[in-house]
Amino acid sequence: MNKKIVDIIIIIGLILVVGVGLITAKGMRSTASKQIEAKLPIEFEVFLRSVTISTKTCPVKAGDTTFISIRNVPYTDLEVTDVKFLPKKTVIPAKNKNGYAVVNDAAYLDTYDIVVKVKDNAIITKDGAVVGGNKIKIGLPITLEGKVYKFTGSVSDITIPETDTSEE
Repeated sequence: MNKKIVDIIIIIGLILVVGVGLITAKGMRSTASKQIEAKLPIEFEVFLRSVTISTKTCPVKAGDTTFISIRNVPYTDLEVTDVKFLPKKTVIPAKNKNGYAVVNDAAYLDTYDIVVKVKDNAIITKDGAVVGGNKIKIGLPITLEGKVYKFTGSVSDITIPETDTSEE
């Protein structure tokens, strides 16, 4: 009697597999390859908050390459297209039209905020850009690594070229 139950379960499983195959073949079920809209170059910015560096120059330079890890998983070297190297700021009261002034924070003389823009080729899907098997979204943890640095930050901006899907 137990053998009949096992046979029935196997037959039901085979029917389900054949059914899913037919639905996929008829185009009624979307597969991963049909979700890809385009392969385009993108740029995204990585914000590195409160990086302590005792030199006055940024170790990350535009035009260099940096090794990138996404969610602590090594990915590849990417080209750095732009770098903003800003000393840590603070707001103090002031007698001006705004009532405040933004000045360098004397408590954090060797602390900087760095914004690094990198470019890569991405697969564009309906959910956004995919790089290295990861959806690139604002807030995604990223590690940048060079010869003399290893910084961890998060994605703060993404530039995806608009794809023209309209017909004229």
